[in-house]
Amino acid sequence: MIEDVLGLLSSTLVAMVPLLLASVGEIIAERSGVVNIGLEGIFVLSAFLSALTAFYTRDPYVALAVGLLVGFLSGVLHGVISVYLRGDQIISGVGFNMFAYGISIIGLICTWGQHGASPIVAKMPFIGGGFLFFSPLLILSIIIAIVVWYWLFRTSSGLKLRACGEDPRSAEAMGVNVLRTRFYATLIGAMLTGLGGAYMVVGWIGQFTRYISAGRGFIALAIVAFSGWNPIIAIAGSMIFGFFDALSLYLPVKIQLIYPRMNLTSTSYVFRTVPYIAVLITVSVAFRKGRMPRDLGRPYIKE
Repeated sequence: MIEDVLGLLSSTLVAMVPLLLASVGEIIAERSGVVNIGLEGIFVLSAFLSALTAFYTRDPYVALAVGLLVGFLSGVLHGVISVYLRGDQIISGVGFNMFAYGISIIGLICTWGQHGASPIVAKMPFIGGGFLFFSPLLILSIIIAIVVWYWLFRTSSGLKLRACGEDPRSAEAMGVNVLRTRFYATLIGAMLTGLGGAYMVVGWIGQFTRYISAGRGFIALAIVAFSGWNPIIAIAGSMIFGFFDALSLYLPVKIQLIYPRMNLTSTSYVFRTVPYIAVLITVSVAFRKGRMPRDLGRPYIKE
């Protein structure tokens, strides 16, 4: 019983890392007024290129750096379209998701001759052992969340960023460059998401699989709403949804061990719906209590 609890806790701590990184990054972007629903695409593309890098270099830390670079370039693309070209932020995110899904499958086929998964690549070691373990990136992601909270709510630069998402005209009148602030916030948010995508390969699964993100980008968006755009609460939200993610993988394995004659192959996808059902229930309740930035998703046109 204790082993089951510790194992489920370890799986939760492992699963929450990409959710926390992406949700904190998206909080930064949305606090400035830019919404990026292309988190799913950033996850997929950074995971694929990180797997490719780890496969050829055999160095997971170089692969993490590539994930950051992919996030940076994705942020540049979304920032230019959304901030400077005043494009539709939703369409930009949807388009990037579709591009990332398609190019990753093409890359799998061209590189390894298959469309399902890559070979096993080098991974970062876990901290701990036995039934209780976690990634060193868990500590980093929690530190990032705390630092971002302090920056947003306890510094003048954080206040200026939040002003860009609440009342950009007033912020501009106070001397804040709204377009530049929004662009930089989009970059930071996408880079954190790119780091989360690379983590899924070299810090967790150990290979790139088709649709590796499995909706986690959208779950991260749900965590943003659940947290009320607060990075500290996003830590708790990531742990909650990380638990349901881990539970959806734990339940079929445990049931199969208890009832070895039961064939759960065809019903395993039913268990995978657990985190998404949890998202629907939680966000439908929590979203009423939160208040999004007033100018979120609206392009700023300087007079």
